[in-house]
Order: sequence, then C-alpha cells, then structure tokens
Amino acid sequence: MFVGSYPLRLDEKGRLALPVRYRELVAGGMVIKKGQERCVYGLTMARVAEQSAALKAMAPSDTNAARMHARMSFGSMVEVEADKTGRITLPASLREYAGLDRDVVVVGVDTRFEIWDSTTWDAYVAEQEAVFAAMESEGMPTLS
Repeated sequence: MFVGSYPLRLDEKGRLALPVRYRELVAGGMVIKKGQERCVYGLTMARVAEQSAALKAMAPSDTNAARMHARMSFGSMVEVEADKTGRITLPASLREYAGLDRDVVVVGVDTRFEIWDSTTWDAYVAEQEAVFAAMESEGMPTLS
C-alpha cells in the first residue's frame, strides 16, 4: 500500500528518487502514466494487470468513452525501473503533462502513488481540505 506525502525534487535530467518504502513496493516492476487532475500516476505491474482485467469486465467496453480511457491510460504508460540509488526518470512528455519542473510532491494513494507539481498540490489541498473535513463518513470506511 502506498501511503504518505513526500516533498521531493527532480534533478536536471528529470530523475526522481522514490521514497525508500515505495522502492520495495515497485521492485517487481512499475509503470508511470498520465493521471487525472494533471498529475502522474505510478503503478506496480500487478496493479496494471488488475486494471486491464477490470476494464475488460466492464460493459459495454466498446464505447467512445471506454476507448478514450484505454488509449489515454495504457497509451501514456511508460515502464520504468529504478536505478541503484532508487531514482526513476520521468519522460519529458509526462513532466510536461503534469507541469513538473523541480519541486514535486509524491503522494501515496493506496494502490498507486501520484507525482504532483508542489504548487499545484498545495492549491489542490487548500481547495479540498475544507470539503474533506466536512464530509460525512456514512458509507465510507473510517479509521476511527
């Protein structure tokens, strides 16, 4: 499970050192891809296989929306491997998509992690925090 938020920096070559705990989780392989709200998603290969199976099980699968989702999702995936120091290289196309320049935040979101531009992440949190605090937990699992 990916958890936590980590403020990090991209180097001049677009490399990012993954949090140590995440390195263990992606040791079996991983992809990065376009995510919603203009961030980059990081997924294990096992999670990619689960998503593929889930998409195949959805009906109807041959709609404009389903084709677009599959193309944008699977078409933007890049298999990456961490180097011996735990760094991955983010392709220029994904950095551009998410507006990633130097300061980023890596956010654990259960079965994936997200890479956000730090300013964009701060604005998102500022916008969503009050909504989250006021949400009713009815029907939602809680940790309390």
